[in-house]
Amino acid sequence: MIVWERLRVFAAVAEHGSIAGAAEALHITGSAVSQHVRKLEREARCPLVEPDGRGIRLTTAGRVLADTALRVAGTIAEAERDLANLHGQIVGPLRIGAVASALRALIPRVLHTLTARHPRLVPALRDGEVVDMIPALRSRHLDAVVTESWSTRPARYPPGVHLTELIREDVHLAVPAGHPLAARTGPVPLAELGGLTWVSCAPGTDPHEALVDGLRAHNADADVPYCVLDYTTHLLLVAAGLAVALVPRMARHPQPDGVRFLRCAPSITRTIGVATVEGVNTPAVDAFVDVLREQVGT
Repeated sequence: MIVWERLRVFAAVAEHGSIAGAAEALHITGSAVSQHVRKLEREARCPLVEPDGRGIRLTTAGRVLADTALRVAGTIAEAERDLANLHGQIVGPLRIGAVASALRALIPRVLHTLTARHPRLVPALRDGEVVDMIPALRSRHLDAVVTESWSTRPARYPPGVHLTELIREDVHLAVPAGHPLAARTGPVPLAELGGLTWVSCAPGTDPHEALVDGLRAHNADADVPYCVLDYTTHLLLVAAGLAVALVPRMARHPQPDGVRFLRCAPSITRTIGVATVEGVNTPAVDAFVDVLREQVGT
């Protein structure tokens, strides 16, 4: 007979794609995850995972069982949220997604405050891009997503997703200290930024498309040979004289030596918000949004 606890662990393996990812999400050791998977294979009487380079992948049987495990996990999570709603309790799981820069600048102190107030709350956290996390929110695999929206490419959210705006921040042009633009004392027109070498996030992400659309609107093209998700690496590439970048204020630290920040004309801003599913907020989600608003002063 298949035991739910092992099925829950296997659902995490399927969702995160690795033993290590599942262990981190469940706050248990990798060896404990592996042991659950081995016992589940004995209960299922067939292999569920197989080696794939230095990692693993699901077998055909594993994919079949994973579909069921994820559905069951989602149903149980919904039941827990419904019960919490019924009693107004801030308990149980809270699954949060966040863009990396907001995660680094906001989420650690938010979760510290949240769990100190509500010790029975069990948050789980993942970083990623809005384009990937909103579908997970709509399918109820995430309870809240800390998002970004750029003035040069405003985000559009599908029906049923509610956005609470938290903070609007300036986006500056980062250039190497030795770059000809570094001597500017005033804003740099976007129309002058064509022909430069850029670093940005991957194509399809909000920062990348905001860069491309912003320059295109001023008849300039963006050459983006460096595609890296992390702004810390963006700044290091700028400091090395390899590229220029658009960097939100929240992501400017740590600032390496050899980087100069300049304003753009017209100005570019980024809005950080938190997306939730309309009509299904639990007390835990409401508490998370409240603490986020406290931290940013809204």
